[in-house]
Amino acid sequence: MITVKIYMLILLFIFSSACLPQKLIFQGQIGSFNFASSLSINSSGNLYVADTGTNEIIELDTLGNILKTIGGFGRKELSFDLPDDVFANTLNVYVADKNNDRIQIFDKDLNFLSSFKRNEDNSDNFFRYPTGIAVSNQGDLFILDSDNARILKYNLRGEFQFQVGSYDAGDYVLSNPIKFAISEDQKIIVIDQNNLIIFDHFGNGIKKISLDFEPVNINSTFQSICLTDGEKIFYRFGSIDEADFSLGTFDLSIEEEIMDALFFNTKLYILTPQSILIYQSIE
Repeated sequence: MITVKIYMLILLFIFSSACLPQKLIFQGQIGSFNFASSLSINSSGNLYVADTGTNEIIELDTLGNILKTIGGFGRKELSFDLPDDVFANTLNVYVADKNNDRIQIFDKDLNFLSSFKRNEDNSDNFFRYPTGIAVSNQGDLFILDSDNARILKYNLRGEFQFQVGSYDAGDYVLSNPIKFAISEDQKIIVIDQNNLIIFDHFGNGIKKISLDFEPVNINSTFQSICLTDGEKIFYRFGSIDEADFSLGTFDLSIEEEIMDALFFNTKLYILTPQSILIYQSIE
């Protein structure tokens, strides 16, 4: 049994090393935004951008062709008041409509499906100013409740399950969470000032990592995690290892502020306020 475990660790190390990009080559620039803040991609390669400057969600293909744009300022369906985060999976697109205190849900073609609002009758299930949204592989919905410094989990039916990082979380209480992501192995990774606080899928705190930089965004796509502090990109491939959460670094000397970043296939997509920069990974 020990021999098998060692063999599997060796294979994991080889696989992870093979996936690490040794060099990035600039390939081009797509999109034209007012003040973009969040980027997501689905398994088909469609990109979704939240533009807080115009209160719009823009869908593009990887060549930069605009497939659809929805939004504009307002409180009705298909309008937003500061869409602070966007998350896409195979079927749907979820938008954290911050100042409207709601989550709007669309299909992959940005047709409106439903709106998920706060429950003012239950303090455990009450959220205001959502700034983050993610859906797990099991279909569970996670919302970053910025007003109460916690993450709320709901199941497939929209039923409230539990709080993450709230006052009862002990050493893992969140103080100022700004963004979070769910890794491929279903860990909840939260940016809290210059810390990354990691919870398991049941909301139990398992690791608190102090960083020598203060990230402003985090994105998890498939087997990769990207963080940015606005100037550099920090990345990791593979599953979360609580014992060694090391990060690689890209310092690409980009003149604009980096708002978000993600890996898809062999390319790195970097969101700035006005466009998406594309880099090809060369092993």
